[in-house]
Amino acid sequence: MDLKERLLAEIENRKEDLVQLTRDLVAMPTLNPPGSNYLEICEFIKARLQRAGFETELLRAEGVLGDSDKYPRWNLIGRIDGNHPGDCIHFNSHTDVVHVGENWTKDPFGGEIEDGKIYGRGTCDMKGGMATSIVAAECFLAICPEFSGAIEISGTADEESGGYSGVAWLAEQGRFSPSRVQHAIIPEPLNKNRICLGHRGVWWAEIETKGRIAHGSMPFLGDCAIRHMGAVIQEMEDYLYPLIATKTTSYPIVPEGARQSSMNLNSIHGGEKEQDNLYAGYSAPCVPDRCRIRIDRRFLPEEPIETVKAEISNMLERLKDKRPDFEYTITEMFSVPSVITERDAPIVKSVHKSIKEVLGESPDYVISPGTYDQKHIDRIGKMKNCIAYGPGILDMAHQPDEWVRIQDMVDSAKVMAITILDLLCKEKN
Repeated sequence: MDLKERLLAEIENRKEDLVQLTRDLVAMPTLNPPGSNYLEICEFIKARLQRAGFETELLRAEGVLGDSDKYPRWNLIGRIDGNHPGDCIHFNSHTDVVHVGENWTKDPFGGEIEDGKIYGRGTCDMKGGMATSIVAAECFLAICPEFSGAIEISGTADEESGGYSGVAWLAEQGRFSPSRVQHAIIPEPLNKNRICLGHRGVWWAEIETKGRIAHGSMPFLGDCAIRHMGAVIQEMEDYLYPLIATKTTSYPIVPEGARQSSMNLNSIHGGEKEQDNLYAGYSAPCVPDRCRIRIDRRFLPEEPIETVKAEISNMLERLKDKRPDFEYTITEMFSVPSVITERDAPIVKSVHKSIKEVLGESPDYVISPGTYDQKHIDRIGKMKNCIAYGPGILDMAHQPDEWVRIQDMVDSAKVMAITILDLLCKEKN
């Protein structure tokens, strides 16, 4: 049995360990917001990696967006160096998960197994991928203890809310510079037979309409900011959404519906602040003098960000011209252009070859509809040799009864392990 066959057999032998590791990770409710249990999960991963011989660092992004003493933003990096100089391959997974939501039939943190699937919040996005990368690296080290270069594994904070106290902060510290890391895989759930080269662009902004407070029984003495926002939303329905629907791409963005631009209204807040659950009374009768919405605009590689922003500002200016007393502000929250890795990049070619060996088919090349932490590795870290590859079906992310298929994790672990072998043990292939 040659080295590669032994490596694949080792992964099969550790299938139950892979399942249990995934269940252990899912059992920790690392909900974001607010950012719960980040230290707990980082310490768990730290102990696991140390048993495999990794040197580990716990790193808090103190003072960065999202970090607080109540909800500190902890990150974990493990590194193991080989016997000889060579490239470093880095597997990055985010530890946070979104809120559970309604309509679950399974325990969101129970890790229940049924019909070859593990259920729970984060199984697909992306604790199953994290467990897969850890087991793939452990199996490689067990079969090929002498290798060149280094392996890094990280568990990072806040990807679901932008990644600014996770990968972005680490990139600012030089942790993803090309002199330190030469290959990066982010095990996001893009399917085991796909290589994700990058993602669409995103612009988040807050629009606020202004009014004048008055007694609710005499609204004619005030100016309702919510009505002004209603006019904004109507203008979006009449003008902006039809315009966005005309914008399509030639890039292989998945699912197919994401091959046109999109915009989501994330939230709306107006009038009196909502009280906590301990308050049992009614609200005060006031005309609202402020109303805010947050927009999540996803745009295509062909669209300049300046055009995306101008569409909003032009729409609001037209509304101002025709609506009395209309006042507004736009506050940009963040923007990220599309990020796409070249198909001839070394990590792409290596994973392509590994997928063919494990699955017996050539992979599809896709672009993600939503951003993930590749944006920070690329733009801040200046490390271009990065892809997303991992088990799980993208459509299951953030859904009730989220699941990941066990066989998909096993197959993806084989792909990852053979990729490590290809990049760090070339003379033994």
